[in-house]
Amino acid sequence: MDAVRVALLREVLAGTDWLQSTRRFAGSLRSSVGAHGGGLLLVGTAAYEPWHLAAHLDEEAAWSGLPELSPTLIRHRVPPGAPAHLSVGLGRLEAARRGETLLVVADDLPGEGLLERVHDARRGGATIFALDGGADGGAGSEMRSLAHDALSVPSSAELDLDTVQHLVSAAAGENGLPAQRGRRFRDRLSRLADQLTAPPPNRW
Repeated sequence: MDAVRVALLREVLAGTDWLQSTRRFAGSLRSSVGAHGGGLLLVGTAAYEPWHLAAHLDEEAAWSGLPELSPTLIRHRVPPGAPAHLSVGLGRLEAARRGETLLVVADDLPGEGLLERVHDARRGGATIFALDGGADGGAGSEMRSLAHDALSVPSSAELDLDTVQHLVSAAAGENGLPAQRGRRFRDRLSRLADQLTAPPPNRW
């Protein structure tokens, strides 16, 4: 979702709790990684890899001048021949330590294996964030209880989890004063126009 669509979505959501909730969550995430100069780990579930969130956070890191927002995507299964930045497996969670931030994105129940690794990461001192689809049940509740900060998108919400991820990633890059954000928005529109005539990046 590009900057124009995010802006239009925010207009539609004006007056709802979602703008405040996503900005609060994104601000907390940004503060966590900013306090330690980086170390953002991003993981999904065995059935759901948050590719788009990884890509958008990477873009926000570049556009906002906040390189610490660029995440390391952790994968449940790493296929042979994957590039280095897409070859980080679940073992990385076991090595998570104080000063690192782990963002868990779960569209459904996270699974016991992931829960155990997130628990290990928290015991190692990592700060845990959870963004989920509001799944009921023990595993979903346990993941939220492990998190230092959590944002849920229940099925009854006006938005889906993918849309909320776009709002969170866009809000995470909003670090400047209003005038600076206005200039950055215009810069992003200019970049968007350039991108329309260029092939998409293949980092993710």
